[in-house]
Amino acid sequence: MEWFRKAKAGLTKQTKQEIPDGLWTKCGGCGEIIYARELERRSWVCPACEYHFRIGHTDYIRLLLDDGVLEEYDRGLVSLDPLQFKDKKKYPERITAAQQKTGIADAVVCGIGKINGQPVSFGVMEFAFVGGSMGSVVGEKIARAIERALTRRIPLILVSCSGGARMQEGILSLMQMAKTSFLLGELAEVKIPYISVLTNPTTAGVMASYASLGDVNIAEPRAQLGFAGPRVIRETIRQELPPGFQSSEFFLEHGFLDKIVKRTDLKSTLTTLLTFLCGPGSGVAEPNGLTNPAPTEPAESTD
Repeated sequence: MEWFRKAKAGLTKQTKQEIPDGLWTKCGGCGEIIYARELERRSWVCPACEYHFRIGHTDYIRLLLDDGVLEEYDRGLVSLDPLQFKDKKKYPERITAAQQKTGIADAVVCGIGKINGQPVSFGVMEFAFVGGSMGSVVGEKIARAIERALTRRIPLILVSCSGGARMQEGILSLMQMAKTSFLLGELAEVKIPYISVLTNPTTAGVMASYASLGDVNIAEPRAQLGFAGPRVIRETIRQELPPGFQSSEFFLEHGFLDKIVKRTDLKSTLTTLLTFLCGPGSGVAEPNGLTNPAPTEPAESTD
């Protein structure tokens, strides 16, 4: 049996090589396995089916604003616990965990930036922060972003990604819908443009308030939009829903959207819209065709 124990020439033992986590990603649209760096280079859009992966607030800031620079305001605003709410964990503990996970104080980041030289009051939501839910802080920061657009007479751009109003703050969350909608009405009265950018998902109280009230509403492809989720609606009306229900394509077909824009084309589209709505140069176009330069404003104190 010597032949059985004899090592065969030319064969070497190979060790299993571990693939680092995060190197490859599976597409949620077509199931394709994609190299992560290639996805990042393409702004997290699948090269096979153009499925748009969900990205964070920092990605949108880099993608849309000149040099990826946002002069952030109201960074110090944080949520309280008015209802002493507790589900699987206490509300303050949930907020603290979300802050550690995302590096921000709440689910929206707002400030002043530029898009191809045009100053804008800019806000972008972060879904990783408690599902991008809108509580008192989110509503207040959106309200202040609208007020900065009013004060400085510059366009407002909000990028929404949210599961809706934050249940842990109850009626105080729902009150933000009225507050932000009222201020957007003031913005419309003085003809300062507001462009709403809807991403996947934008639903419930956010969709039912400021996210759907833009002078121009645009959305990324195949984003889930709407108030209640499809399962809730199906169980309520006890009917099968149409194909593609609550997708951005469905909304465009039924007149709730002005345009669907690929992520890679977002900045160029916003530039075109701002040029059309505001006219050349700084300031916002008045009804007589003249521009009203933005007034100087004292520096805002840190919260």
